[in-house]
Amino acid sequence: MKAIMIIYNQAHTEKIEYLIDKLGIKGYSLWENVQGRGTNTGVPHLGTHAWPEINKSLLTIIDDELVDIVLDKVKRINNVNDEVGIRAFVWDILKTV
Repeated sequence: MKAIMIIYNQAHTEKIEYLIDKLGIKGYSLWENVQGRGTNTGVPHLGTHAWPEINKSLLTIIDDELVDIVLDKVKRINNVNDEVGIRAFVWDILKTV
């Protein structure tokens, strides 16, 4: 099993919701109003007057077979408009309770 965290501009919300529904991903945790600055463009997303954009972050634990599919979908979303911002990170899950 793997953990995937997807951090994305809130403009991608519908695409991410569609992605998890289409792939049958049932369980996830969602954080809204996530602030930060990307490493590639460095454009802040702070929800302020000067930097009004804001991110969301989704964490899900999935079977290994879905990892490449999710990453491919995230890459496709990013390729449409890479200035909006979306990234995915994967971790091994060794144990759960």
